[in-house]
Amino acid sequence: MSRIEAAVRALRAAGKDLTALEEYEVSGMAGSGITAVFSYGVARHLLRAHGDSVDIEWDAYDPWDPLGRLLPQLLPLSAEDALVEAHVPYRDWVHAAAGTRSDLAWLIGAIDRRWSGVRQRAERYDALQIPLRWNFGSSTATRTLMRLPGKGLFLHTEPYLTRKDVSLDAIPGQAPLPIRKLPRACGDVMLALARDTSAVRYRELHGFTWGDSRHVYEIDAGRGLTFYFSGLLPAYRLPLRACHSMSLWKNGVPVGYFEGLSLFERMEAGFNLYYTFRAGETAYLYTKVLQACHQMLGVTTFVLDPYQVGHENEEGLESGAFWFYRKLGYRSTDAATGALIAKEEGRIKKDAQYRTPVETLTRLVAAPMVYELPGHETGDWDQFQLRRLGLRTADGRAPKLPRTLAKAKAAPEEIQYLELMRKNARLRQQILDLGRP
Repeated sequence: MSRIEAAVRALRAAGKDLTALEEYEVSGMAGSGITAVFSYGVARHLLRAHGDSVDIEWDAYDPWDPLGRLLPQLLPLSAEDALVEAHVPYRDWVHAAAGTRSDLAWLIGAIDRRWSGVRQRAERYDALQIPLRWNFGSSTATRTLMRLPGKGLFLHTEPYLTRKDVSLDAIPGQAPLPIRKLPRACGDVMLALARDTSAVRYRELHGFTWGDSRHVYEIDAGRGLTFYFSGLLPAYRLPLRACHSMSLWKNGVPVGYFEGLSLFERMEAGFNLYYTFRAGETAYLYTKVLQACHQMLGVTTFVLDPYQVGHENEEGLESGAFWFYRKLGYRSTDAATGALIAKEEGRIKKDAQYRTPVETLTRLVAAPMVYELPGHETGDWDQFQLRRLGLRTADGRAPKLPRTLAKAKAAPEEIQYLELMRKNARLRQQILDLGRP
């Protein structure tokens, strides 16, 4: 038992209120736990990986109607209650059916037996919005104990690298990062760790939940950083974009994650560094993430959704996300916003103590931001929105992928799919036209 777990247990034994340990910023301590709603994919993973330490938190479940509609399909006799009675004790029905198993184990097992397709199973389970309770105990999935074995430590004997020490523009000229493909068993382990690392922080990522363990790559980014890059199982891929994810580790400890959604040479880049590690070499880490994406996928244009930099995202505003990306070289896709940014940068240059007011910052983050690698500054994707393309083609007139591209989309990896896309200038222009104003 770790010292932290022992301390948590002592506090619980003393009757202390431990709900503060489940707050978003600190959740994941050994000896504590969390209550959250997870998707079918993550719930199934937690059940398989952590067994009886995960179960349904009935006291947090409301409303009961979704379970009332599903239960007769799993327990036919429950229809005698569910279809005609008021105040049906659905919890008792599940308890009775579960027997010696946990309620969650019975529910997922019953759904799996009733429907053969994973998507059908996921739809039924997700509609329930079942809250789960995960009591961590001594689990190595916690922030306290999550470590990769056998990883040597990188010791910082000099000051951290800062933003001024790195450059996104230098990415094309950098020596390739060392990359090796993991055996499938190792891929399984790394994706399971990625799911656990996310779940203890109340998060889940589509790329981790349905990642393809046959194609997981270990990327050595230097200075103690290791990235685990993976794509999606074919059945869970997006219709047009290629989806790739990375779990980010420093000295064998998980520090964040990245999700990239790619179309031709364009990638929508979603980056998150966990709170504890944001005072470290964040700019260096981010530069290496983009280098890995460029090296693996050939993407040259990186786009940030406004939410990523603080639009309707209080955490993003408070963390200074906008200026972090701006100082790395990202620019706004909106001309008026770009002019306002220039004014703010002028004020900062004149007065080092100046800080952008929240009201102004809110205006600065209203539009997407984009960064294009040197030699690729076309601006072609500035006004593109995939949702706009989708809405314009919702009546069934969506562009059809050529046979070679459709075949590559369903191939074991989507890397070749992106390569072939970039060679199809006609399709690129068609999609650009449909996605721009």
